[in-house]
Amino acid sequence: MRRTGTTRRHALIATGAVAAAGVLGACTADGPAGPASAAATERAARAEAALRRRSAAASATLLARYDDVLTVHPGLTARLAPLRAAVAAHVTALAPPGASPAPSGPATPTAPAVPTAPEAPARAAAGAAAGTPAVPVGTVPADAGVAVAELAAAVRRTADAHAAALLTAPPEYARLLASVAAAGAAHAYLLTSEGTPS
Repeated sequence: MRRTGTTRRHALIATGAVAAAGVLGACTADGPAGPASAAATERAARAEAALRRRSAAASATLLARYDDVLTVHPGLTARLAPLRAAVAAHVTALAPPGASPAPSGPATPTAPAVPTAPEAPARAAAGAAAGTPAVPVGTVPADAGVAVAELAAAVRRTADAHAAALLTAPPEYARLLASVAAAGAAHAYLLTSEGTPS
């Protein structure tokens, strides 16, 4: 029974990652659908870049939350590392081209980059400065179950923020946001549907 749950978890994680990768692969450098003035094109480009920065910052703040939980509860690494790795990929995918907004170095599902506790306030301040939706990166509860429940709530809020942002996003980026939001919903489900290891 545990094996089935683990398989379902990896399938959902993989689905989110593949969906995001597929959207990225589908993106092309097509020009505007119709004639537009240079000023209008420039305004649209600036608006999209700002949206990309906000969306990437939202996922970066969530990534920092994962790191905070892993710092306090290293015993959750096997469970949280694949989800954290997916969020790190989201940060990169959502950012403007050439940007590197991730708050910590790249991580793999087997060896996540877990920062030291003093880094968390700095990341939180950076997220706030970037206009990131409120995802708490403060004190992590000593109880692992409560910490995971709060992390799931942060994942849900971030997914909701991405879903709301896609309403004003250009078509290609809206599809990417939709994929990331769907992956976030799957992650929140996984975090709340599986028991916390003791």
